[in-house]
Amino acid sequence: MSLVNTVGNGLFVTVSVLFLTRSVGLTPGRVALGLTAAGVCGVFAGVPMGRLADRIGSRRLLLVVGPLEAVAVLGYAFVHSFAAYVVLVCVATVLERGAVAVRSALIARVIPAERQVRARALLRSVMNAGVVVGSTGAAVALQANTYAGCVTMMALDAASFLGATALLAVLPLPAEAERRAPEAAVVRQRTALRDRRYLLVTALHAVLELQLAVLTVGIPLWIVLATDAPTAVVAAVNVVNCLLVVLFQVRASRGVDSASTAARACARGGVLLAAACLVYAAAQYGPVTVATATVLAGALVHSLGELLTSAGGWTLSLDLADPRSHGEYQGVFMSGQAAAHVLGPLVISLTVVTHGALGWLVLAVLFSLAGFALVPASKVPASKVSASRRPAG
Repeated sequence: MSLVNTVGNGLFVTVSVLFLTRSVGLTPGRVALGLTAAGVCGVFAGVPMGRLADRIGSRRLLLVVGPLEAVAVLGYAFVHSFAAYVVLVCVATVLERGAVAVRSALIARVIPAERQVRARALLRSVMNAGVVVGSTGAAVALQANTYAGCVTMMALDAASFLGATALLAVLPLPAEAERRAPEAAVVRQRTALRDRRYLLVTALHAVLELQLAVLTVGIPLWIVLATDAPTAVVAAVNVVNCLLVVLFQVRASRGVDSASTAARACARGGVLLAAACLVYAAAQYGPVTVATATVLAGALVHSLGELLTSAGGWTLSLDLADPRSHGEYQGVFMSGQAAAHVLGPLVISLTVVTHGALGWLVLAVLFSLAGFALVPASKVPASKVSASRRPAG
């Protein structure tokens, strides 16, 4: 399911911005404004969708959301105004972010606790491979540079949503996966929005998620504005990152099987992200070959940090959640990530773009502090830990 869906996403993401600017006629500024508005909407999608999943079942909800996502993607072919674009991109993003939270809750309910981190690592590897395959396929449409080619990519993305939904429909699930835990009727479960420890862990891990903005916004701008490295290095950085995730995410997740080990993984990952920031900063001081090698070295260290913080985040999001409300808790955690993705470009602008090497130093300190702070923040009484690891149902 993940492979089918992410191949489609790779097709769509690669052509969407160019389609909106060239075929629809929107300015880059308006496209960015719409994406920002959609990102804000996506932040608030996780919790209500997660709560709904807790009520009616994750699979039942995904069987409805999948076809709606397909319709939303096809809707781009009929957009002819800025207002219609903003409405559509907001709806599509709400569905997408909500579906992420619901799928996370489904994994939490159907896969045994001791296998969940490995399963998520495998899924992340597959998803990155899918995006690479989809993006490569979309290069054909970009080369043709036609309206029909872009619409074809959207149709294939819509088909991927329907294909993933069809696979979900025939997936054999234990009956418990679609039922609330029996004790939920008599024992009041924790509420994610009132669970201060969970909210703190979510916020700290969201800081580590700013690494995505470093990769997608900070590095391209830094290479162009401050180093002698060729712009082609931007693509090389993305290739390095994707390959390392595909090849080593499962290995990086080994031993990350409790809140304490997850927090320590995040602390190590935060240090590596901080080190990568310092390496990136040093790239401005060398000639072309040195700058290129330095940026790629930073990308390698950055990717290793990302592997650890991702593995740690999955375990923390599961271990510290009430198993009777996995949907809501996963919704909160995914909303934290979505907020980091929305605020990330602004953070990069205020640090790296505005202050250069000093900005990289600020980011390095931020990543280190957030990673180390997760160690005390994630500590919970043994009774809560054991309860959170108990399979639902």
